[in-house]
Amino acid sequence: MRAATVITPHGTTAAVQDGTTWRALPAADLSALLAADVAWQPGARLADATPTLPLPRPGKVICCGLNYGDHIAETGRDTPSHPTLFAKYADTLTGDGQDIRLPAGVEVDWEAELAVVVGRELRNADQAQARGAIAGYTVANDISVRDWQRRTPQWFQGKAWDATTPLGPVVVTPDELDPEAGVEVICRVNGIERQRGDTKALVFPCATLLAYVSTFTTLRPGDVLLTGTPGGVGIGMTPPALLADGDVVETEVTGIGVLTNTIRLA
Repeated sequence: MRAATVITPHGTTAAVQDGTTWRALPAADLSALLAADVAWQPGARLADATPTLPLPRPGKVICCGLNYGDHIAETGRDTPSHPTLFAKYADTLTGDGQDIRLPAGVEVDWEAELAVVVGRELRNADQAQARGAIAGYTVANDISVRDWQRRTPQWFQGKAWDATTPLGPVVVTPDELDPEAGVEVICRVNGIERQRGDTKALVFPCATLLAYVSTFTTLRPGDVLLTGTPGGVGIGMTPPALLADGDVVETEVTGIGVLTNTIRLA
């Protein structure tokens, strides 16, 4: 099943894809649908619907860094024994087609990622429980402000700028997508491929991450977990490459879809 939050002439609604059209689900968006814990029962067909940010109000956005071997190598670090985690706010999220606006002069980089959407409450979960609580998967890009990230050993201030983390365009349920079997995570900048990784190479797979996080904080329906980026980030190139004003960033996960966002620096 492919679900989204869509914009219609009458407002927003959660929706499920039915061929080339959308059918309404009983909530204003996917955040509300997951929180309500109701069946995803398709309703009326929507004549005019455009996907937008699928999860506008996650209670938690948790991210794992250093989770692909090639990315770990390009940072010059050792493979971590435990997940390297940091958090974002819901304010950091933005949708497909939205401009990413940042001040001129900052160092902006790309990080294509698979994101996991939590469907049931998790606390002290094992991996089987965590796997069973996954509502679906979506595409994300952890657009990073590198000069701010380097200011301290903590990454937070380089990762949590408002409306800089595109997410979407749809959420694909686990019966249609299996990251453990492998899906490709791809980033293109101005049409040039910069990243291509396979989720089979994750150091800490999705269920492992969810179980680990649930030992110290309760995960609830609609929470989002970004699983890390493969090698090929701009800061790891020789010489380093950064995003410029007007650059178009495409983020793709096979089986889910593509996010397209334009960088605006002013």
